[in-house]
Amino acid sequence: MAAITASMVAELRAKTDAPMMECKKALTEADGDMAKAEELLRVKLGTKAGKAASRVTAEGVVAAAINGTTGAMIEVNCETDFVTKNDSFLALANAAAKLIAEHNPADIAALGALPYEQETFGPTLEDVRKGLIGKIGENMSFRRFQRWANGGQLAAYLHGTRIGVVVEFDGHATAAKDVAMHDAAIKPGALTPADVP
Repeated sequence: MAAITASMVAELRAKTDAPMMECKKALTEADGDMAKAEELLRVKLGTKAGKAASRVTAEGVVAAAINGTTGAMIEVNCETDFVTKNDSFLALANAAAKLIAEHNPADIAALGALPYEQETFGPTLEDVRKGLIGKIGENMSFRRFQRWANGGQLAAYLHGTRIGVVVEFDGHATAAKDVAMHDAAIKPGALTPADVP
């Protein structure tokens, strides 16, 4: 049986972002084999994600990504408001918004299948979501998203992480952002010219 050193545990933790004790247990079970320990952790974190899947995700954040004439907004939910402040959770939400704007997935399943540049938990966005569930211990879900690519300029305003507005405009970006802020504050009765009575 190989001796498990603190540096081995630290290296596995850096690779997988899993809790220290989980890393130590995986290394012990893998008899010091780093690759085998990584795979054990992926399976274990995936199992935790399966157990968490039935729990309600009533809290969450809104993230937006705007790139000139293309934009996206997504709502990513979790179980408690503590997780909404977690840097890894916020990074997941922002990455999802960016991927939606770039790739135009048809639905949540297609979004989850998109490649994610950070491969700590796996190569897709869904793998990363499941890995974060295992790491943080709470269920997380991509609830809904919207993508815009109508040819007009887009501006977004996020009020904290709970309210988001995207507006299409011709003219000044500052004025568009002010309109988006106003829309977030007053919840207008009409969102498009066709909606005005």
